[in-house]
Amino acid sequence: MKFADTLKTLPEFAGDKLVLIDAAGVEIAAIANAPGSAGSFRVYAYLAQQYGAINAEAAAEGLAIFAEHTEDASMHPGRHPNIDRLIGLMVSGETLHARIE
Repeated sequence: MKFADTLKTLPEFAGDKLVLIDAAGVEIAAIANAPGSAGSFRVYAYLAQQYGAINAEAAAEGLAIFAEHTEDASMHPGRHPNIDRLIGLMVSGETLHARIE
């Protein structure tokens, strides 16, 4: 299934942005709920809701949701930073917490 189709099956979330927080409590990134990043906002919010945090298991599901964009991100590191972050979590095993503001 393509990303756009899968995205339609995810719940919508209210808020201006999703803030990602590492194990030390440091805010490491924010994903705006705005054109160009609203899909990532929705995927990350869904993952945080389903898993309680974004760990390797959540990252694996996120990569499956991003579908064709995951392959593109693997071939072009830096082009899709929100997907790159999920790939990094798969490798590192780290966990990120998320907060919607």
